[in-house]
Amino acid sequence: MKIAITGGTGFVGTQLKEKFVQEGHDVYILTRSPKKYKGTNQVTYVGWLKEEFHPEKELPVLDAIVNLAGESLNSGRWTEERKQSILESRIKSTEGVLDLIDALPEKPEVLVNASAVGYYGQSKTKTFTEETTEPGNDFLANVVEEWEARASQAAEKGVRTVYVRFGIILGEEGALPKMTLPYKMMIGGNLGSGEQWMSWVHIDDVIGLVRFVIQNKDIHGPLNGTAPNPKRNKDFGQTLGDVLNRPHWIPAPSFALKAALGDMSTLLLDGQCVIPKKAMASGYTFHYPELQTALSSVLNK
Repeated sequence: MKIAITGGTGFVGTQLKEKFVQEGHDVYILTRSPKKYKGTNQVTYVGWLKEEFHPEKELPVLDAIVNLAGESLNSGRWTEERKQSILESRIKSTEGVLDLIDALPEKPEVLVNASAVGYYGQSKTKTFTEETTEPGNDFLANVVEEWEARASQAAEKGVRTVYVRFGIILGEEGALPKMTLPYKMMIGGNLGSGEQWMSWVHIDDVIGLVRFVIQNKDIHGPLNGTAPNPKRNKDFGQTLGDVLNRPHWIPAPSFALKAALGDMSTLLLDGQCVIPKKAMASGYTFHYPELQTALSSVLNK
């Protein structure tokens, strides 16, 4: 297959690129800075999102586009300016994909658009599946709702469109290294009450789900990219401590996290219990359905 990836130089995009190359596919990384990277026989870096670039002239007929582009949520305090940047980065990249689809002489079969479980809002009591159609009413839910609304325009153009709502991705990069740091310093413990849900997924299943979506033409719309066994923060932390052979004992009070992080503290103090009902019903088999083996595979290498 011939697959284009936006955000292809990031944590998930790099892993996805390597998997596709291993399988013999041709990968086209859409980037604002193509000259920074050296291509190979199977990987081509294509200029994108600047007026001087015309990616439609450099790309072959594509089987799929995977849109992973968007500013990180956890790289700084959420000022009003930063919130706007988080939203705009996702909208701009998605609109760039839509413009590319319009410009290509032949449309791809599928667009896999990254999304997030933040769509569902926050709850300590509810369980969410893809059948939950009412989004939350907080900042992250509003971002995801608008992000998916833009991506849905690809479906109106005749492209099968899937929004994979990822949870906390467990891998050697991303959130996990930051989560392990307090435990390595022997000060790990509950964040706030510890009752908030953490819907997580191993990086291998992130890659597996994207591949599964591309290959299965019956999948449309939202798909939860989470493992089937979410954990409350207190249980997640205890498991993390066990895997690292470190204590889980010193809680971080909610007020302290809010004072230190501001609105960004919602990433640590709030959550949702999300079940990947559509993936399981469609026949996807998770590599890492249980948290302990997922964490061990990353941390005990």
